[in-house]
Amino acid sequence: MDYSIILMLIGILAVILSFFTKDSSKKLESEVEELSFTLYQETSAIKRRIKLVEEELLIEGTPISPPRKTRPVIHEIIKMQVLELHKKGYSLQEISKRSSLKIEDIKSVIGGEK
Repeated sequence: MDYSIILMLIGILAVILSFFTKDSSKKLESEVEELSFTLYQETSAIKRRIKLVEEELLIEGTPISPPRKTRPVIHEIIKMQVLELHKKGYSLQEISKRSSLKIEDIKSVIGGEK
């Protein structure tokens, strides 16, 4: 027998067997498609949850403006004490120690810088 006839018979048998065997690539393709769809669903769900959390944070945590720096109200007795110490020649640092006021507050009581 000739080798070409043997090869042709083997080829025909391989083609016939290929019709009866399962195609594993179709199974793999469907699994990948299912995995891709599941991943898309989970990603969409996470995005929705993040959006809800962001909205809650915006509603609950409205931006709070930093407190304005206002000068504390200084009692008249302390003002008089500061003015008296200033007249006696005490420095701003010494007046600050004795009156427990900031130097800026003392300057505003005195009415100018020294």
